[in-house]
Amino acid sequence: MASEVTDIHTDSAGETTPRRLFVYNGGFLTSKRIRRILALSGWDVTLGKPASGDWVGVWGKSPTAPRGEAVAEKTDTPVLRVEDAFLRSLFPGRDGEPPIGLMLDRQGVHFEGGKPSDLETLLATHPLDDTPLLDRASEGMARLQEAHLTKYAAVDPDLNAPDPGYVLVIDQTRGDASIVHGGANEASFQEMLYYAQTEHPAARIVIKTHPETSGGHRSGHFTQEHCNERISICDAPVSPWTLLEGAVAVYVVSSQMGFEAIIAGHKPVVFGQPFYAGWGLSDDRSPLPFPRRRRTLTRAQLFAAAMLVYPVWYDPCRDRLCRFEDVLAQIEAQARAWREDRHGWKAQNIRLWKRDHFQRFFGRHKAVQFTNGPDRSEMHWGRPEQPLRDVTIVEDGFLRSRGLGAELVPPMSLVLDDRGIYFDPTRTSRLEDLIRQRATLRKGQTLRAEALMRALINQGVSKYNLSGELPVLPDGHRILVPGQVEDDASVRYGCDDVNTNLALLQATQQPIRTRQSSISPTLTWKRGFALVRCRTAIWTVWRMRLWSTQISRPCWVRCARFGP
Repeated sequence: MASEVTDIHTDSAGETTPRRLFVYNGGFLTSKRIRRILALSGWDVTLGKPASGDWVGVWGKSPTAPRGEAVAEKTDTPVLRVEDAFLRSLFPGRDGEPPIGLMLDRQGVHFEGGKPSDLETLLATHPLDDTPLLDRASEGMARLQEAHLTKYAAVDPDLNAPDPGYVLVIDQTRGDASIVHGGANEASFQEMLYYAQTEHPAARIVIKTHPETSGGHRSGHFTQEHCNERISICDAPVSPWTLLEGAVAVYVVSSQMGFEAIIAGHKPVVFGQPFYAGWGLSDDRSPLPFPRRRRTLTRAQLFAAAMLVYPVWYDPCRDRLCRFEDVLAQIEAQARAWREDRHGWKAQNIRLWKRDHFQRFFGRHKAVQFTNGPDRSEMHWGRPEQPLRDVTIVEDGFLRSRGLGAELVPPMSLVLDDRGIYFDPTRTSRLEDLIRQRATLRKGQTLRAEALMRALINQGVSKYNLSGELPVLPDGHRILVPGQVEDDASVRYGCDDVNTNLALLQATQQPIRTRQSSISPTLTWKRGFALVRCRTAIWTVWRMRLWSTQISRPCWVRCARFGP
């Protein structure tokens, strides 16, 4: 990407030797993911007493942070404060899930409003006027909302929110460091609820609990005792973006949902000093001043600094640091799998050799059953002869494997369709819905689609990715006629009169003969992989020789261009 922003986590001297990071918190040692991200970022986590040139690592403002702070003060060693990034994982860390990104701050911690941090310095001093950077920010904000992603992404977009027109009040866990060090206290929550009611006397109040409170890990500031005819508590995993869409106002102390409210177009009322307050994007009620925050920012600038420049993002599939967009794609996939699979599947028409692969695809959160089971969604391999009610069809994806399913090569992609299936034009499919929804693309979506197409072409990737030599092609005008297995479902359900390879060749030659052109094109029939490998039809191939100028072996035609 042109015009990238300087990485704040690299040293200007360009040192390649990792710096030693002395830690006094067991979490740095027991979490492989945290150690790995730190190592890739140039930090060597170790124990002992720091010397000149070393650093002390602490986790934000956690209860164990004073240990490292004391050592740093005695040894005159700088402190690196580590925190989870704003897009973390499906579930909270207390559920055992590692983070997908970290914030490494050499000045302070982002939620401590009374002291500077690297994030605050970025927001206060960085130009944040780079067009590619702001384009990425705009697309990132749109994708977060579209995919219903938040810090803990295990939320269900299909869960109903309260009827629109409510005031949304965001609760937090008791004793959270962002409250204590963010210029607030427990009384701030009662003050927030009071003003939410008095400033909107005719509106309903919906209190959103923190995921760790809903999960039973830590208590919040509001309970059912605060509820009445106007006030209700939402503790279900409803998407925050759904809640924000229906809210007429948002009240927070220092919750990250205040940041998300800004992204969604709100101007949240803020009673603490979180990183997003003081930049002209919030209604700040904290009695404490913001002496270093004298700048007015746009939503895209705030997002660019907080999500694109400040964090360190990690790609767990490739074991490397990466850009925000890569992490976004990873969390999108994980969240989709959780949302679709968490209630469990019962699968029909699945051959024995496929069942282990189905468990890997769909059984992470609850094992797939291949017999009838209650209270489960039902999937069926391929299009059933008779439509089945409330059944999701599963089929191979368009980038399947290196090898054929007929040779028991497992797929690397599958598609689920709860409306029909893409090769059956007699019924609407989910793919058709998606295509209609994308009739108009955002700039970022267009760039992603173009990049994917280029990658497929440049790397020679297709559905089965079998090797083969390019056939010798004659000069002149060439017409490629791709062959198929004639009993394939896409032929049976998607074709009328032209439903055999022979009929396809005849239909191809008919307009050529009719126009009596002086051009005599080469007709190349490309046999389908399964026809050649597993369903060999000698009679079909013999008939093709009567009609085609040339029969090519199945291969990925990378260089040949068919047509004039």
